[in-house]
Amino acid sequence: MTGLVVLAMVGSLNAADSPAAKKASAKPAVSSPANVPVPVSTNGPNVLDDKYRLVIGDQLSFQIIEDEDDPVHLVVTDSGDLQVPYIGRYPAVGKTCKELSEALKGELTKEYYKQATVIVAVDLKPRSRGKIYLVGAVGAQGPQDISSEEVLTVSKAILRAGGFSDYADQKNVKVTRSTGAGAGSEKTFIVDVSRIFEKGKTGDDLPLQPGDLIFVPDRVIRF
Repeated sequence: MTGLVVLAMVGSLNAADSPAAKKASAKPAVSSPANVPVPVSTNGPNVLDDKYRLVIGDQLSFQIIEDEDDPVHLVVTDSGDLQVPYIGRYPAVGKTCKELSEALKGELTKEYYKQATVIVAVDLKPRSRGKIYLVGAVGAQGPQDISSEEVLTVSKAILRAGGFSDYADQKNVKVTRSTGAGAGSEKTFIVDVSRIFEKGKTGDDLPLQPGDLIFVPDRVIRF
């Protein structure tokens, strides 16, 4: 019986050393063609939206990759905040998903995580992002909705209001914007809309944000 076992083991070794086995082991490993692109993850922080700015009513998904849990669904409340796990209320309006994820990562790594990869994405946008308010020398004063699917600019808002009145100062349209940093914290922009309408200088047009107040003054000297 012992001899049989030894013969069996030797036979096995010889089979592994056979020319056929050596030929098979000499085959190079199959590699992917050089021109095949490497798949890129679509849920990393580098691919988060850095264009769209969050508004009241946006529905978001929030996920901390290290937790290995499903995303949590959050809504931007009327106060402009989110109720974020671990952190609580956190301001979101006006931030992009990328800006918000970086800010939340900073908060989480202060106390709760050594490393936190935060993913924030918009699941559903409201039909309206909010309102702007137009007063002064235009055809129709009053509020205007900003659709979630459009970029409303100063010139578009004026056209929507029926255009300038006869004595409007088209060169000094004033836009007042709250910065949200407390009472009296505002930014003011002066837009020369005449350059946009008459010379096609669309780069001078100002994209509006919810809550903006546009004032079109009268010309001091009327011709």
